[in-house]
Amino acid sequence: MQESILSILEAMPWILNGAFITIGTVVAAMLLGLVIGVPMAVGQVYGGPVTRRLVGMYVWFFRGVPILVLLYLFYFGLVYQLSPLQFSLFGLECSISIALSPFAASCIVLGLVSAAYQSQIFRGAINSLPSGQLKAARALGMRDSVSIMSVILPQALRLSIPGWSNEYSILLKDSALVSVLGTMELMARTKAIATSTAEYMAFYLTAALLYFLITWLGLRGLRYAEKSLRIPGYSHL
Repeated sequence: MQESILSILEAMPWILNGAFITIGTVVAAMLLGLVIGVPMAVGQVYGGPVTRRLVGMYVWFFRGVPILVLLYLFYFGLVYQLSPLQFSLFGLECSISIALSPFAASCIVLGLVSAAYQSQIFRGAINSLPSGQLKAARALGMRDSVSIMSVILPQALRLSIPGWSNEYSILLKDSALVSVLGTMELMARTKAIATSTAEYMAFYLTAALLYFLITWLGLRGLRYAEKSLRIPGYSHL
């Protein structure tokens, strides 16, 4: 028992560096999912039939394929198979190399997956708002794009925070899968040190506690944001 504790303390700085990589992966993926998910949600609610069908196909694909398959498909499939990408332009042979680190590839894949889920969170929030608000904005002479940006989205994003909190905790647990690409995040470093020391129980329990701590801190922060951004008298969030 004492040897296990000493091994954990000795390896803790290295493991904590992996925890910061995990946090960075989740934050980057959440932000990418936000940037992509909001326009898709708007397209599903206010777009035409073609836009809705395209967004629906995107959501169907990224929610239906396992993340592990997407990681392999994107990194070992697209990045390696298409690099270098050779093509002819004005009679000149051109070549483009796609160089992505495992960390960048992990953030992109998790972000694309998160966008599919976040788009449905935002879509539900937009649909929960009274439809008369958009009509009132039109009556005041506001364009639909301005009305959505200035009236609809500020309210919908507030209402989406509880669902966003759930997406954060799910994405954090899914981030353990990116170790298959060689990303030295928390799980990859824990596995490496546990294998070298044969202290499997001690190190995996330490990783579990760190994941729990990161989840708790993130949810506390989002809960604080939910309370801070709440509109008094508007909802019961």
